[in-house]
Amino acid sequence: MSSSDIFIGETIGTAILILLGGGVCAAVTLKASKAKDAGWLAVTFGWGFAVLTGAYLAGGVSGAHLNPAVTIGLAIEGGTKWSDVPLYLASQLLGAMIGAVLVWLTYLGQFKAHLTDPEILAAQPMEEGLVDQKAAPKAGPVLGVFSTGPEIRNYAQNVLTEIIATVVLVLAILTQGLNDDGNGLGTLGALITALVVVSIGLSLGGPTGYAINPVRDLGPRIVHSVLPLPNKGSSDWAYAWVPVAGPLIGGAIAGGLYNLAFK
Repeated sequence: MSSSDIFIGETIGTAILILLGGGVCAAVTLKASKAKDAGWLAVTFGWGFAVLTGAYLAGGVSGAHLNPAVTIGLAIEGGTKWSDVPLYLASQLLGAMIGAVLVWLTYLGQFKAHLTDPEILAAQPMEEGLVDQKAAPKAGPVLGVFSTGPEIRNYAQNVLTEIIATVVLVLAILTQGLNDDGNGLGTLGALITALVVVSIGLSLGGPTGYAINPVRDLGPRIVHSVLPLPNKGSSDWAYAWVPVAGPLIGGAIAGGLYNLAFK
């Protein structure tokens, strides 16, 4: 697998993943969307189908990691060369940012209508800080379209939730989803992974919104912070390390567990 294959496959595949996944979040969040308030089932299945589409598109090119946690797990397992890891991660982050920009462009009118609606803006109170109890700005009214956030902000619990969910994802990929070369997802593996993502969303996604993918959260959060969205509010950078650290730790644990238990 060449460097250009990795770059092209991971950039395009991750962009499609975020376009469709962020798209379903926009669809159920933005006031002028036909899918407004469609609910958690729509979100979980939307993300599952997003993974399926991105993985099918990139599988034959780069192995469709689309997730640094998967890349780290595969490197520890031995299917991916450590020398390829930086390129995988950089391509995934770029793709995630491109996908987030495409979500913004797709829902441009809806973002403007939502963020200038007096009722929406009035519903954005201050929340109490958990450590010093000083008032802190709440995450902006559309940040959930781009990035995850906890229902109960407890960093230790939030990180643990992301670790557990990511271990499930990466173990499922390593045990059932690899292609013949063992360096990424095969056709059946893409389907299995999509179903696992739906299961994780339904069962483990409630506490944190189940990032289970560092670039799925970080790339769109960066885009949210720079887009010219009126009244967009905070990008909640105080929380941003959780959906990066948790999945990376979970991916590493899954790779180690696979080597211990399944090889």
